[in-house]
Amino acid sequence: MIDKQAALRFRRLGILTIFAVYFVILVGGIVRASGAGMGCPDWPTCFGQWIPPTNESQLPPNYHEIYAERGYDNTDFNPLKTWTEYTNRLIGVTIGFFILLTAWASRIYLKGDKNIFYLALSVLFLVAFQGWLGSAVVASNLKPLMITLHMLLALFIVALLIYAIARSQKAFIAQIDSHLLSERFVTVLKIAMGMTLVQIAMGTQVREAVDFIAHQHNYIEREYWRDSFPLLFYVHRSFSSIILFTNLWLVWQIHKAVEKHNLLRKLSYALTGLIVTAIIAGITLDRFGMPPVAQPIHLLMANLIFGMQFFIFICVKYSASKSPQYE
Repeated sequence: MIDKQAALRFRRLGILTIFAVYFVILVGGIVRASGAGMGCPDWPTCFGQWIPPTNESQLPPNYHEIYAERGYDNTDFNPLKTWTEYTNRLIGVTIGFFILLTAWASRIYLKGDKNIFYLALSVLFLVAFQGWLGSAVVASNLKPLMITLHMLLALFIVALLIYAIARSQKAFIAQIDSHLLSERFVTVLKIAMGMTLVQIAMGTQVREAVDFIAHQHNYIEREYWRDSFPLLFYVHRSFSSIILFTNLWLVWQIHKAVEKHNLLRKLSYALTGLIVTAIIAGITLDRFGMPPVAQPIHLLMANLIFGMQFFIFICVKYSASKSPQYE
């Protein structure tokens, strides 16, 4: 028998951690949109200091040469960009503590469902690896492949957290009535999740191309950036229509198969809202001169879409099994 209060604490802490991870993804998007990705050209220190400087006079006179020798050309100190990136790192460290607490709270399941504990423990190790990967991204001078790996790992971490929390609530989820949903629905849902991952991967590559174009334009004249967009941008844009209609089919199937107050229906409506918001943010980027505020929103929505799809998938699988593990 699992202690109900301890299980409640684990669930609340886990949900808080999930939101915190999405928050750090949002902050990471702000870092990219503001061009602050190299605001700290070294890691884990920032310009060789644990607390970064606030003025260029606090740096060695030859700091340009120092970082040029390390492969970082044109490393000009910008206090806003430096502290934006440094804040991103501090938030990342805070997430690490949340993950640690979640792993510790999951120990109550060692006598019930050990997989929940092992999932939480795996997340802890993956977050540590993600921290190392973040340093590798900086060391690579923001190479597109490294950025893509960094983003996909963040998605995997969130997915494991969602699965761990959902598994701890298996008895509740199993009560959801989804018997009218066909096997084809599950198949299409899996395809939709795969499509979302591909779209996110393409998006990170497009984002890198935009960063290069922005650098060429000295981060001004945003209305002209679109003229230099790569072919991948147009593939990415067109693919969003396929993703939209695929997910709308899923939402329609849920709408027909489940009752009005069913959790699945609420989740499907939330998924629709996320997709529409992501597309609107994408159109804003495309047609209104790449406004910085739209970039992190677009990124966050993409990550939330995958998380919502994955949670719907878990709910359908658990509700179909009708075999709650805990009383």
